Amino acid sequence: MTAERDGTLAERLARLEERVARLEEEAADTAAPATGSGTAAGPVPDGETFWALNGLKERAGDQGAVLFTGSVTLPAGEHYEWQQGHPAADLLDDDWAQAADTLSALAHPVRLLLLREILHGASTTAELAAHERLGTTGQLYHHLRQLVAAGWLRTTARGRYAVPGERVVPILTVLAAARR
Repeated sequence: MTAERDGTLAERLARLEERVARLEEEAADTAAPATGSGTAAGPVPDGETFWALNGLKERAGDQGAVLFTGSVTLPAGEHYEWQQGHPAADLLDDDWAQAADTLSALAHPVRLLLLREILHGASTTAELAAHERLGTTGQLYHHLRQLVAAGWLRTTARGRYAVPGERVVPILTVLAAARR
């Protein structure tokens, strides 16, 4: 390792130590947790309410950003971890109409039920068709095609469907955002 690189590492370490000290000060100054915080594992200790938000703000700067992340083990045992972030300016400047097809694929109760059943372990067309609320076989295929076209599902073999790993946390994030 060169002396120049050591200096760079030392500088980076010093900046990191400063950031940690600032975060600890901010955490100590937090009087009470705000609404909309917490984790699925339960309440968070005082001062750590917005640990993810504080980390995002450190990285995003003044422009801001949106981040979603998750660690999910499905009922059938598959485990997925995902994190996705976007600068707020990029999201605000995007043509939101481009998201319409992807979002509208989720905007039907039968499609949401299909996704839920697949995330719970059903994977074949026969398993899905056995569900009383999924309609006729023709209706089932119509909804499956919509979800595949939007990228929420993929076919893994003839008559078998799966939610792509990179879509598990985003689906759950959309559902969490839709809660009132």
